[in-house]
Amino acid sequence: MEQAVNTESKSRASFAAWLIACAGALAPAGAAQAAMNFCAAPAMQTSERTSAAPSAQGLVKRVAARLNDQPKPLARLHTEGTLPHEGIYDESVEAERDLELMRDAALVWRATGDARYLHLVDRFLLAWATTYQPSFDPIDETHFDSMILAYDMTASALSVKTRNATAAFISKLANGYVERIDAQQRPLTGVYRNNWESHRVKLIAMAAFTLDDRKLINAAQRLFIEQIGENVAPDGATVDYAERDALHYVTYDLEPLVVAALAARRHNRNWLAQRAQNGASLQSAIDWLVPYALGEKTHEEFVHSSVAFDAKRREAGLTGYSGPWDPKGAAELFHLAARLSGRYAGVALRLAPTPPAWLAVCLPLPAR
Repeated sequence: MEQAVNTESKSRASFAAWLIACAGALAPAGAAQAAMNFCAAPAMQTSERTSAAPSAQGLVKRVAARLNDQPKPLARLHTEGTLPHEGIYDESVEAERDLELMRDAALVWRATGDARYLHLVDRFLLAWATTYQPSFDPIDETHFDSMILAYDMTASALSVKTRNATAAFISKLANGYVERIDAQQRPLTGVYRNNWESHRVKLIAMAAFTLDDRKLINAAQRLFIEQIGENVAPDGATVDYAERDALHYVTYDLEPLVVAALAARRHNRNWLAQRAQNGASLQSAIDWLVPYALGEKTHEEFVHSSVAFDAKRREAGLTGYSGPWDPKGAAELFHLAARLSGRYAGVALRLAPTPPAWLAVCLPLPAR
């Protein structure tokens, strides 16, 4: 009981420290000066503090409850193409919670300066960087964006061993993806032009900017533009919509591209409006989805999907694989997009009054 009280009081103390930190008085531990700087600066403006405070309080409580957790890295994750309870699906989903915890702990440390959260990030990063062996399946590995973001926020404050191991792992992951994409014949086809490629591009872009690797940055921009041209039609419709007949997959396709664009935006690169040779852009693809998100158009999901796994999931009773599309499934996409352009803020707020907690703390306010 005493331990529970102490944990709760430490959680309250952490939140109080967060408020002080956001006023510009970070603890001596200091904030990491990572290259990507995906999240806003720790010393927020008053309006940012007001927007972030409720989410930050919840985030602190959740991470504080797991301060003593031990990392449970796997050498391989695999959920792609499998149902719950098949193969290592369940173990993979459980292990992926480590990646999310790293990100959230890094956000709390960055805001409070409390070294306990930095230590958690340090030991989890080291465990995963020295255990996991990339498979280069982007669906299985898409959640490593959380690990990259955790590193981005803490890099210069990590132990040398952890920093070097994590940087090497991130570099190996990103360069491996670039090599595999560049080995494909052009024009790209199949899983090298659908949502799989969007998830590859996301991981490459986040890695490139956090490592400040000029060669990787150039590759990320080249592959981003290529994916827009291969995946998005001039009217904004995506390949995934044609293949899957599902707005669920439009969202799953566009969300990683928005995250990639957010990583680039911190380096004064406007990937939202960047046009491919066919005239398509990420903005046109998001705009195509807006009428569905607002309920002006509706869609019956997966009716004419060309992928057998979609029918398998429907028959297994998984939600979202039949019936009308629920626009709330695009809430995170639009809250992310609103950080690129304020034009999407209204849509985002209609779908969900607040963004996910991590995003509310990372980037509290929409772009103008």
